[in-house]
Amino acid sequence: MNFELTILPMADILADVEIVIVIDGNLKHRFVQDKKLLKKAGFHAKQDETYLLVEKNRLYVGAKNLESSSLRRAAANAMKALARTCYGSIKIATYTNQGCTYALRAMIEGLLLGHYSFNQYKSDKTLSTLTNITLSLEEYNHKKVEISKASTLLQKAQITADATNFTRDIVNTIPEEFYPEVMATMAQEMAEELGLSCNILKPKALRKEKMETLLAVGRASRHKPRVIHLTHKPKKAKLKVTLVGKGLTYDSGGLSLKPADFMVTMKSDKSGGAAVLGIMRAVAELNLPIEVHGFVGAVENMIGGDAYKPDDVLVAKNGKTIEVRNTDAEGRLVLADVLCYAQQEVKADYLFDFATLTGASVVAVGHYTSSVMANSKKVQKLVVNEAEKSGELATALDFNDYLKQTLKSEIADICNISNTRYGGAITAGQFLSEFIDKKHRNKWAHIDIAGPAFVEHPWGENPHGASGAGVRMMVKLLEKLSGETTH
Repeated sequence: MNFELTILPMADILADVEIVIVIDGNLKHRFVQDKKLLKKAGFHAKQDETYLLVEKNRLYVGAKNLESSSLRRAAANAMKALARTCYGSIKIATYTNQGCTYALRAMIEGLLLGHYSFNQYKSDKTLSTLTNITLSLEEYNHKKVEISKASTLLQKAQITADATNFTRDIVNTIPEEFYPEVMATMAQEMAEELGLSCNILKPKALRKEKMETLLAVGRASRHKPRVIHLTHKPKKAKLKVTLVGKGLTYDSGGLSLKPADFMVTMKSDKSGGAAVLGIMRAVAELNLPIEVHGFVGAVENMIGGDAYKPDDVLVAKNGKTIEVRNTDAEGRLVLADVLCYAQQEVKADYLFDFATLTGASVVAVGHYTSSVMANSKKVQKLVVNEAEKSGELATALDFNDYLKQTLKSEIADICNISNTRYGGAITAGQFLSEFIDKKHRNKWAHIDIAGPAFVEHPWGENPHGASGAGVRMMVKLLEKLSGETTH
């Protein structure tokens, strides 16, 4: 999508169609030129409600207020409404939240996120004809927005949205075409393109690093595991941040086989690893002045004569022994080793992991919200707050000693599942906490994205399928840590 910024008022801009965002049902605003027709059509301008006046070449979309989350959603749904039309160019005015220009960035993100489609496996690849958007600096409340500031916002919005859509593409790609070796190759190509450094660990190196729990999960697959390490290391970096992603390119459940209908959508079990790749892409393109390391454990969990088994006892990289009682609790085994390796390689100021770890998170907080767990309330709150600002939903789930006791094993140091069906998202997070060393204990947060990562219907600014969960929240957080805020 091509963007053009202009100081020209809306009336002087030529385009095939105009998008008008109606704020809080205000049909009397100067941007609304078709009040009588809209009322006759029963358009109430509720959040995300759209109405296309073909004869006027204007699309109206409702937003409940000028907050960034409302504008992002409205802009995305406007693009969805135009997806099957024959328009080629769009014009749209500037909307800020009483001068806070982050709302403008959110609106641009919405336009790009709403324009996303994934039709790789369709015989009839109907492509949108929309190619150009002209953004007028004529502002909703007559606020002045400098074109240089708008240009910076546009660039950041494009980078963030493109990284999110890049992540969506990875998650949506089928397991026959996307397996650990492919993920590693993609990381290497991205690193070469963007100036990141990249190190790939293959099975021989993984055995040398004593990453036996990760190797056990992947050993029944014909596709051998990889661990990916990407690095963005600018000069005079202010701090170090480590990101770790669960990259299960497919999860059958192993010998604790999933029911058939639960296996559908398991291509999405790589969402955490895909998010890390997307975040690293954005970090490189934004050239943030902080050192960022991205680690991905890319593994396929399959069945076969060499599969790891319930009743096995595995030894993690840090020496802890793990009793396996369910081979479908495999993501935490992969992350255990990758977290240990990441902490060995980098002494970070912050450590964040992303994973579609538990169905229990979806039960607890629903499809649209990520669960955030941490030993430090400060770090936990940081993640939740920046997620909200980015337009992603996240909530805190707190650890407690009573649930931790349910992971006790009679024959090993810890069990890979708890002895209760309740609080599964928290016990999974507490399992991971056993693999966080003392130096990182209060610098770490676990982000369970099982709910929002892949949903089989459109919602908000997200399409059917992959949402790119984790990318926007972490880009926003990293911008905050680097001191690059937008107002």
